[in-house]
Amino acid sequence: MTDDTRPEADRIEGAPHPRETAELFGQNTAEAGFLVAYNSGRLHHAWLLKGPRGVGKATLAWRIARFLLATPVEQGGGLFGDTPPTYATLDIPPEHPVAHRILARSEPGLFAITRSVNEKTGKLRDMITVDDVRGLTHFLTLSATEGGRRVVIVDAADEMNVNAANALLKMLEEPPALTTILLISHQPSRLLPTIRSRCRELRLTPLDAQDMTRALTQAGAEEGESPALTALSAGSVGEAVRLTRLGGLSMYQEIVSIFATLPRLDRPRAMKLAEAAAARGGEEKFDLLLTLIDIFLTRLARTGASGNAPVPEAAEGETEVLLRLSPTQHKARQWADIAQQISSRTRHGKAVNLDPAALVLDTVFKITETASR
Repeated sequence: MTDDTRPEADRIEGAPHPRETAELFGQNTAEAGFLVAYNSGRLHHAWLLKGPRGVGKATLAWRIARFLLATPVEQGGGLFGDTPPTYATLDIPPEHPVAHRILARSEPGLFAITRSVNEKTGKLRDMITVDDVRGLTHFLTLSATEGGRRVVIVDAADEMNVNAANALLKMLEEPPALTTILLISHQPSRLLPTIRSRCRELRLTPLDAQDMTRALTQAGAEEGESPALTALSAGSVGEAVRLTRLGGLSMYQEIVSIFATLPRLDRPRAMKLAEAAAARGGEEKFDLLLTLIDIFLTRLARTGASGNAPVPEAAEGETEVLLRLSPTQHKARQWADIAQQISSRTRHGKAVNLDPAALVLDTVFKITETASR
């Protein structure tokens, strides 16, 4: 299996890899925060890039890596007493040798840690193992390369097992000179407190509609300007790409149309939806269907709690359905409770390999029962 054919844990299917992404949208505050530290000459050795999945954390990490490896230490650090220049952006020209080497995955000053491939199965492991981190020891013993810097990217740090986390912690406790470690985290609470305490944080936030459109256009998503896509993805470009690739907009429209028949459920239509979820090789669509049902329930609860349906609509006729099924705060609490119950039931059902069609029907019937109260 060559590097070009190996699955990559840090790549969202249907979108460019973060090392290939030219621009970062909607995260000016996080990028400026790093540049303030760099321009001050007091660059911390470890950074925790945190925020929801798919909002640009990995793209920012690779931008930082390009910038550090392409900017000579003599200028950035003022080692010879000169006044170092002040940088207003992390942009590096695409023709720069470092940019070329990063794209070619041949940059000697960069080390990326992700979930590796199990050679026996050819599939990605479920977590980052200690062996994945041990390779870092050899990397850090090498002499500093062009510009004198080395950069490590861990994507995602949440996925490290205990042994891997402890191995990385040793590196953070005794950081090598001119080495910057970038940890990407979707759920910082899952990290060891001792790891978090040794990192400076950069918080990335969900994108607004304008930045989402620009980011999706860059990623090649055909439905980049869809308000429904922006609503369902909650400001996450990664989630929007998944929705586009798997037909999530039409799937959510079908969910809304089915629940528009409540309290008298259109059972044949619900059965068809359940059977589609159980199709062979449809695991991704099954997971997306459960996600979209959870989104629908969340929007129901928000409607009853606020007295207004979320804007914009995520499907035709959604506003009328939400207002009818969740007209009061009392009903909102019911929908919030049932959302928690369904989430727990679906997790258990997946854990014991319950038939997907049965799991979907059980979910639909539970929602029907709540609507009929």
